[in-house]
Amino acid sequence: MELRYTFTIILFLKFSIIFGQRIDFTKDSLKIDHLNKSAFEIRLTNPDKTLAFGRKALKLSLTAQYQNGIAEAHRIIGIGHYYRDRADSAMSNYLLSLSAFKQSQNIVGQARVYNNIGNLYREIDYNEGLKYFHKSLKLAEKNNITDLIGSTYLNIGIIYFRKNLFAQALANFDKSLDMFEKLNNQVGIINSLQNKGVVYFELKHVLKAEEILLEAKTRAKKQDLFKVVASINLTLFDIYLARKDYSKAEFTLNEGVLYSKTSKSGRIEHDYLLKSYQLEAAKGNYKKAFNYLKTVYTLDSTTFSNVESDKIGLLDAQFKSLQKEKESQIIIEREKTNKVLLIAAIIVSILAFIVIFLLFNDVKKKNKTNKQLNTLNEEISLQKELLNQVNHNLEQIIDERTKELRIKNRKLSEYSSHLSHHIRGPVATMKGLMMLEKEALIDDKEFIYEMDKCVNEIDDRIVNMNDNLNNLSESGLIPKLSERENED
Repeated sequence: MELRYTFTIILFLKFSIIFGQRIDFTKDSLKIDHLNKSAFEIRLTNPDKTLAFGRKALKLSLTAQYQNGIAEAHRIIGIGHYYRDRADSAMSNYLLSLSAFKQSQNIVGQARVYNNIGNLYREIDYNEGLKYFHKSLKLAEKNNITDLIGSTYLNIGIIYFRKNLFAQALANFDKSLDMFEKLNNQVGIINSLQNKGVVYFELKHVLKAEEILLEAKTRAKKQDLFKVVASINLTLFDIYLARKDYSKAEFTLNEGVLYSKTSKSGRIEHDYLLKSYQLEAAKGNYKKAFNYLKTVYTLDSTTFSNVESDKIGLLDAQFKSLQKEKESQIIIEREKTNKVLLIAAIIVSILAFIVIFLLFNDVKKKNKTNKQLNTLNEEISLQKELLNQVNHNLEQIIDERTKELRIKNRKLSEYSSHLSHHIRGPVATMKGLMMLEKEALIDDKEFIYEMDKCVNEIDDRIVNMNDNLNNLSESGLIPKLSERENED
């Protein structure tokens, strides 16, 4: 009994521990998901904070062993590096994220990472970028991830624009804009409008381009998207410069420079140096224009070097990440094997414990049953003895009753002879009287008198016989106790 209680207590404690761990894990996972979500939302306005939140989420996920949290944190860190123009670091984290999402079989996560990797290649390798975007779009459409579908159409449109396939670019931007409007995704709407405006400018639809870009800029300012405002102003500057509206061009340029510095985007600041050269050259300020051009040339050499470095960095990061993924896969397989062995050992131990417990219970039940059987045997033996005694008593009683019956029968026989003797006397007298009456040898009065006398005698003897039959022992027909004992 004590072993059963111990086993129950162990199971209860184990269940309590597992349930407590589950509650803690749920709390941690909610906190991690919130951190990752917050980090993603501020990627455009504060990429440094995105990195900080992502690293914090990664640390918590590793402690809690939350696989989806680890994967998403690496993706967020990659996005932070992307907006800080660190392509190699972004690629390393994206590949780690993709590997983790594959292990947890998270299709949604994989689709988002493919889109992020496509963004890295969008600037340096259009075909590679399209390959990743189409992978992302296929998974997004299959799983109805509407916001990702919109983003992927937008990114595909940007690559088509850079390949001078403007009709295809516009078609994809329209799809993304329609999707984002249905979702009321302001950032997506702004990016779609901005890219549409740029395409219309390249197609020489200047008024339409200006209208769309101004709407995008107004929306971007409301959302505090500094980098987007700076990027939109680059195209608006080109529109005003083409019109020779130098005042608007200069205002747009100065505003763009301010927003680019606020967003800490080195590439956009470089683009504004080129715009400054173009403005001064158009206004005839050739000395200023030459100085800007010299700075731009120096930066262009560095930029070209950086682009090539980005390509090499991306390939190197991809190779290293794949190597790490292979090593991680080997470690994971080992851990899985060890885990299986551990689980098997635990199961065997539990089964052995259950078998021992059942055997113990079985022995205990058998002992209890044996005790009950012994008790029953004792009771049966006692009852048998009582039955034997009762049988013996019954035999004695039967013998006594048999003897009494024999005596009664003998007495009754004797009494019957006695009665027949006593009754036959008066009857014989009556027969004689009747014969005398027939022969007229007796007087009528005397005949009646004698007949009456015989009848009374018969009546008295019958009454006497009834009395004797009703009280046999007193009549002497049944011997008394002392007489029976003497006869025995």
